[in-house]
Amino acid sequence: MKAAELPAIPAKRYFTIGEVSELTGVKPHILRYWEQEFSQLSRVQRRGNRRYYQHREVLMVRRIRGLLYDDGFTIQGARQRLAQQGEQPLPVTAQEVRKELQSILDWLDLGLGKS
Repeated sequence: MKAAELPAIPAKRYFTIGEVSELTGVKPHILRYWEQEFSQLSRVQRRGNRRYYQHREVLMVRRIRGLLYDDGFTIQGARQRLAQQGEQPLPVTAQEVRKELQSILDWLDLGLGKS
C-alpha cells in the first residue's frame, strides 16, 4: 500500500493500536517493535495498560513506513534520516497535504463545536 492509498486520518485525539494499524498499513506487532526502535514514537498508556497514539504519532508511523517500505531504508538508516530531517513527517504529495489539512480542519471544527 503506497502512501497515496492510505486513508485520511480522522479528527480525533487518540487512536488505538488497531486504528493506527489500519491508518498506516503497518501491523500491530510491527508498531510495538518500532516503539522500541524509534524514540520519535511515543504512545500514551491509559485504561488498563492499553496503547493509544496521538495524531502526530500516526503521521510519524506513516513517515517511518515510507522510509522503510517505500524508500528501502534499514531501521538504522531511517533513524538517521529522521534525525537529519527532524521529527516532523513531511507530506509528500499534494493529495496527502490536502488530506492532512482537511483532517486538521475537522479536528479544529470539533474543538470549536462547529460540527
